[in-house]
Amino acid sequence: MHELMAIQYIDINLATALQVVLLGFIGGVLSGFIGSGGAFFMTPGMMNLGVNGVVAVASNISHKFGKALVGSKKHAAAGNVDKKLAGFMLFTALIGIQIAVAINSYLFNSGGGHGAGDSPGANLYISLVFAFILSAVAISMLRDTLKSGGEGGEDSGPSMKIAEALARLKLPPVISFEVADVKVSLWVIMVVGIATGYLAGTIGVGGFIGVPAMIYVFGVPTSVATGTELFLAVFMGAFGLLSYAYQGFVDLRLTMLLYLGSLVGIHLGVYGVKVVKEKYIRMATSLIILLCVFSRIIAIPVYLRQLSIVNYPAWIDAYLKGGSKFFLFASGISGVLFILAQVVRAYRQRRKIQKTLLVVRDPQWEATQTPKAA
Repeated sequence: MHELMAIQYIDINLATALQVVLLGFIGGVLSGFIGSGGAFFMTPGMMNLGVNGVVAVASNISHKFGKALVGSKKHAAAGNVDKKLAGFMLFTALIGIQIAVAINSYLFNSGGGHGAGDSPGANLYISLVFAFILSAVAISMLRDTLKSGGEGGEDSGPSMKIAEALARLKLPPVISFEVADVKVSLWVIMVVGIATGYLAGTIGVGGFIGVPAMIYVFGVPTSVATGTELFLAVFMGAFGLLSYAYQGFVDLRLTMLLYLGSLVGIHLGVYGVKVVKEKYIRMATSLIILLCVFSRIIAIPVYLRQLSIVNYPAWIDAYLKGGSKFFLFASGISGVLFILAQVVRAYRQRRKIQKTLLVVRDPQWEATQTPKAA
């Protein structure tokens, strides 16, 4: 077992540890601001540090489990969790996770690299799924945000065309959900559950399918969709954690370092979401995700060369890995700076308002207001 760990786990020195903490901090800020787990940033970030893709996904699922537990509790207290809907999605979501774990494990064990511990097949597979799914989500989100501006730039909210079309089909059995205030076909729920679980187990980003699907396909309000997905993520995270840990893919050192950064960063993100309009939140989210996708695309040729699918000088890999790392951190840091700028702007506006409300004390005026002694 120790030999297996030595093969698939990276050595963590001070520089690597600080970078993982920074990944956690940026991911935490984005998580609090966007309402996602931040895995779309932290998973490729760990891969850029040399962590095997399967280990990065497994360690991130462990990290997400704890945050989902806290987040779902807060949403439940606010009445934003439809436990019935989460329960129906959970069964097929667990099937999706098991499929993802089986595929990732097979690709990792099959090797295909030029040295011990290399698994470019798994890294390539994770990167392709990551790039394809998240680019589709980001482009759709950006397009919907730009279209929803309307006259005067007011945000009219997410489109309900898909949900309305599926509601007219009425594929039996149709189940009613009181908290979400929707009626959805069981077959549609099962498909979304499998997709959510599969993506959570493959790239650690199930919420980017689960939340949009609940909003656009089911017609669930955004707040309830977010709370329900977090509640679902608790059980998906626990199942994914156990499934990957059983095979030795969870590196708890990475998980703890991610927590060290994310638990600090999430508070900044949560404050930022209070002072930024939802339209700009979705726009910033889509642009950050697209930059993350671009950084992962840059790294794909490295895995193709390791699999002997393409042929080019090996020294180019260093530049591709460096470029991938640069664009990833550029996306995260620019996102954090945008959020920080909004927080500072809001703080200054509040201070300015407070100053305008202060009454200038005039001693002569105060003397005229002093009651005379009887």
